[in-house]
Amino acid sequence: MKNLQTFTDKLAIGLSAACLFHCLVFPLMIILVPTLAVLPLADEAFHIWMVLAVVPTSIYALTLGCKQHKRYQLIVFGVLGLFCLLLAITLDEALLGEAGEKIFTVLGALLLAYGHFRNYRLCNLQDDCACPE
Repeated sequence: MKNLQTFTDKLAIGLSAACLFHCLVFPLMIILVPTLAVLPLADEAFHIWMVLAVVPTSIYALTLGCKQHKRYQLIVFGVLGLFCLLLAITLDEALLGEAGEKIFTVLGALLLAYGHFRNYRLCNLQDDCACPE
């Protein structure tokens, strides 16, 4: 169980990093290498697929960590991060504008990554961790 929880924390951190990369670096890469614009990463479907991957991964990993460590602030970080990501998708550019959508996405990804990083460290850096092997 500990290995699966560690894997899902790492996966969620990686997905958050991919989301940040997509929002912050990919637009610059399109300017520098215009042929990247034809990739399917440039449309809104990428955001939807990322959230569909992030939501179950985050819920699973953070609830396991909360059960083991009783650190409820990790759930708060996760819920706030997921809420920001879901707001960015549901309200979209039409209501938030491009900058607002990026702000909510980046904030959500950072909150989730922080919660998963803390969850990962709590389970792996404590000698008396109650997580099952």
